[in-house]
Amino acid sequence: MNQKINNTVRNVAITGPYSSGKTTLLESLLSVAGAISRKGSIAGRSTVGDSAPEARDHQMSTEVTTASTEHGGIYFTFLDCPGSIEFVQETYNVLVGVDAAVVVCEPDSERVLALAPLFKFLDDWEIPHLVFINKLDRAKTDFTEVLQALRSLSSRPLVLHQYPIGQGEQLQGFIDLVSEQAYQYHPGAPADLIPLPAVLREQELAARSEMLEVLADFDDHLLEELVEDINPSPEAVRRDLKLDLGADLIVPVFLGVAEQDYGVRHLLDALLREAPEPALTAERRGISLRSSPPLAQVLKTYWSPQGGKLSLVRVWQGTLQDGMELNGVRLGGLYRLMSQQQMSLTTATAGEVVALGRLEGIKTGDTLTNAPALAALPKAEVVTPVFALAVAPEKRNDEVKLSSAMAKLLEEDPALAWEYREGTQEIVLWGQGQVHLQIALERLQRKYNLPVTTQPPQTPYRQSIRQSASAHGRYKHQTGGHGQFGDVHLAIQPLSRGDGFRFHETIVGGVVPRQYIPGVEMGVREFLEQGVLGFPVVDIGVTLTSGSYHTVDSSEQAFKQAARIAMQEGLPLCNPVLLEPVVLLEVSTPSEFTAKVLRLVSGRRGQILGYAAQPNWAGWDQVSAYLPQAEMHDLIVELRSLTFGVGSFHWQPDHLQEVPEKVAKQVLAQR
Repeated sequence: MNQKINNTVRNVAITGPYSSGKTTLLESLLSVAGAISRKGSIAGRSTVGDSAPEARDHQMSTEVTTASTEHGGIYFTFLDCPGSIEFVQETYNVLVGVDAAVVVCEPDSERVLALAPLFKFLDDWEIPHLVFINKLDRAKTDFTEVLQALRSLSSRPLVLHQYPIGQGEQLQGFIDLVSEQAYQYHPGAPADLIPLPAVLREQELAARSEMLEVLADFDDHLLEELVEDINPSPEAVRRDLKLDLGADLIVPVFLGVAEQDYGVRHLLDALLREAPEPALTAERRGISLRSSPPLAQVLKTYWSPQGGKLSLVRVWQGTLQDGMELNGVRLGGLYRLMSQQQMSLTTATAGEVVALGRLEGIKTGDTLTNAPALAALPKAEVVTPVFALAVAPEKRNDEVKLSSAMAKLLEEDPALAWEYREGTQEIVLWGQGQVHLQIALERLQRKYNLPVTTQPPQTPYRQSIRQSASAHGRYKHQTGGHGQFGDVHLAIQPLSRGDGFRFHETIVGGVVPRQYIPGVEMGVREFLEQGVLGFPVVDIGVTLTSGSYHTVDSSEQAFKQAARIAMQEGLPLCNPVLLEPVVLLEVSTPSEFTAKVLRLVSGRRGQILGYAAQPNWAGWDQVSAYLPQAEMHDLIVELRSLTFGVGSFHWQPDHLQEVPEKVAKQVLAQR
């Protein structure tokens, strides 16, 4: 094995739903480890995590925060991840580079469902993870119900590490099921060892027996001991916990109240003993530690107007040195991050998470190396954008720098996307929801001094025709010198949906000279940009059948105008029809909400194609439907409201279809 890997570090992500207390847990972990002398508060805008202005303004995590501390000879790098489903891309990008994840949740069996997508990602990527049930002093649900709800979401068995003494406001401490010792909590101080309460002896024995039975499924020796009624030693149990967690076979469960430091020391000690070493993580990723070329992966990109670009990376292999080249780009600095603070480094070895300066052209998820033969590392899939706003600079002079600022914004947050729609002449910014885009636009103003106005994007309607018609157009204009003359006869006919536009000519006898025919086609195309309903015309064929010209006054421009006149007169005779774009929608939802989702989609003029069990996701369904794009704007808002925030969808443009007459009248009236 390459001895340059740093097995004295542990990279741990802190994840979980919005308001579960992740940032508070990070503050407590740093405090009990001695990394900070005084705990900050979210309300006081003084926490190590959530240090970005947007996070403090909204009192929620909006991007990954990195913080480090030493404990027991191990250097921990904690990555505090956003909890809102609208910022889930940040979390996924970071999780692929950590050794373990702490999943924080509240003691509410109904809110546990919000963890379903996170558990699915962790299980699919085989990322070792444990659960910290926070805010146990405010529990409104019986502890066993919460545990059962968690178990229903995980494909790995949950192993209870502790058993609570008391619940809700009566919470007093916990029983360590490994050592079978009881502890009493004290705010801001280590828990005291106390006699195990006799009234909980039966529950403790049952919980410990359940824990050992799960561990025995992966340890034949432990199974033999249990069959022979031999009580395994705490050391043997901890060894199994470490091995099984490192192999992502189990999910240990811890308890506490981060705000009071309850259970946090026990959690930190467990991470010290049981979290897998970087070498094991690299092996699980299929990375050879016998190779020496540097190999790293970008987990997060930061942009600041003063400091420029920073790339947070996991070093998987070899050693990084300040000034070396990776992917043909020279490093412009090597740093360890503590929230907003940067500590300069000269080297970083395999196993560490560090920040690299000024890696221009490098994106989040990219693999970094100076050995081109090395294959790119797997990266988190980019989530489908589901909510959009049309944006425009408040100041017209800012239009030029908008694209540059947008590019940096998208580098920081790959879950964003933008497009320019020629049909509506709008810049459309896509993201994961209202809050996601609001935060992005706040960054745009704060970092790049680019305030913008927003509105729902216009639907890119089209128009077509139902029947054929013939049209005649003559343009004659007399001036003091040469006049203008063009005369055309056009045949207009509908084409099959999706065929676009076709132009033909069947001129015989030179009634329209060849040099003027391109002007006819140009005139037709220009007219079709707006048509008679105010929207681009598609799926239409136009044939130039006849015409006449003047040897002196005719010109390409005159025939262009004649063609426009013919189309203006002929298109209304073709029974024009308004078309709307339709997307293919695939909604993922817990099965208990499938009926509600079907009603939601149908109520938005959707055509249900069917639904079935979600592949490789027990208890979830996938609903397929065609949905008019005009009905998509706030679909994600209502879907999340119906599904406790976990419903999601993928979509792609599919086809155009006629707008119902009642809806078409409304659209044209607004137009």
